[in-house]
Amino acid sequence: MKINRYIDHTLLSPTATPDDIVKLCEEAIEHDFYAVCVNGCYVDLAKRVLRESNVKIASVVGFPLGASSVEAKIKEAIIATEMGADEIDMVLNVGYLKGEWNWEAESEIKFLKKEIGKTTLKVILETCYLTDDEIIRAIEICKKAKADFIKTSTGFGSGGADERVVELMLKHAGKMKVKASGGIRDAETAKKYIEMGVKRLGASSGVAIVTSKTSINKDEHTY
Repeated sequence: MKINRYIDHTLLSPTATPDDIVKLCEEAIEHDFYAVCVNGCYVDLAKRVLRESNVKIASVVGFPLGASSVEAKIKEAIIATEMGADEIDMVLNVGYLKGEWNWEAESEIKFLKKEIGKTTLKVILETCYLTDDEIIRAIEICKKAKADFIKTSTGFGSGGADERVVELMLKHAGKMKVKASGGIRDAETAKKYIEMGVKRLGASSGVAIVTSKTSINKDEHTY
């Protein structure tokens, strides 16, 4: 099991500097992580650092609240892909979901996916705010909208990945893949989720997971 190839090495702190992003990318190259995940303003910088590597770039959209307008999310995703993002991690509009505005929640995912085409789209459910029934409904919405992944958390909510919730997501995901993120800090936890069937891990502690060494940790958020 090559844990490193499951990891989206992540830095989404509001205090992250350009130097921090360069270091993140260099760590991703050194440890052969699958991708880095950065805020949209740093996609171009990440692209320049990673240009001769196989490391992919994921950029977040509507992050971390998911409450941007659909037009803003789509524009943000288009700009990120034009700058070099290979994947988009979009936050579901949790308020729409909880208010049972199912069509609105589905349509923004569908419209965004249409605009980015073959670019991988992961939809962050922010499961810490959802009941099991809401999680299942969110998954069905993502299926209809043709998302590629469903994902547990932003790392900025009240909780991160949870084994019970991940199991629920895997049960209902269908052809979509599942990404666990938030609070994954060690190899034991990473292996547990991979063995369950998770296809990607979002972690700000990627280096610590694969080497037991300290990585970038600009604040308490563990995406």
